Amino acid sequence: MGTIRRATLQDIDRIVPLFDAYRQFYEQDSDPDGARAFLIERIERAQSVLLLADDDAGFAQLYPSFSSVRLRPTMILNDLFVRPELRSHGVGAALLHAACDVARDSGAARMSLATAVDNSAAHALYVRAGWTRDAQFHTYAIATG
Repeated sequence: MGTIRRATLQDIDRIVPLFDAYRQFYEQDSDPDGARAFLIERIERAQSVLLLADDDAGFAQLYPSFSSVRLRPTMILNDLFVRPELRSHGVGAALLHAACDVARDSGAARMSLATAVDNSAAHALYVRAGWTRDAQFHTYAIATG
């Protein structure tokens, strides 16, 4: 596995196909133009950190948040995707490691993520990387638009 680095606007053409494939994995229609606009806006507004693996093998996107209880920033690992043909080659683990470095360097108290209940490959990756499933809190969501 090569290196992971923070992506910039100059990488947008490399990330869009990965981001679009990630959205399709979660049963969204392909929308490269929408993906491009969304990612450009995140980068231009400094609202997320995008990490890109060498050879466009995969990406991760982190969003800053805060913990009122801990009075500290936190990070949400919202998106993680590895091209299917490169899975089980260490790309996902490298992206997770780099994401943890970003969170640590930003002073975040913790990093969290959520994934589909049936995504057993991702579950195994997270456990191997030292993540623990939250047994204290239930997560709820509601559509607002």
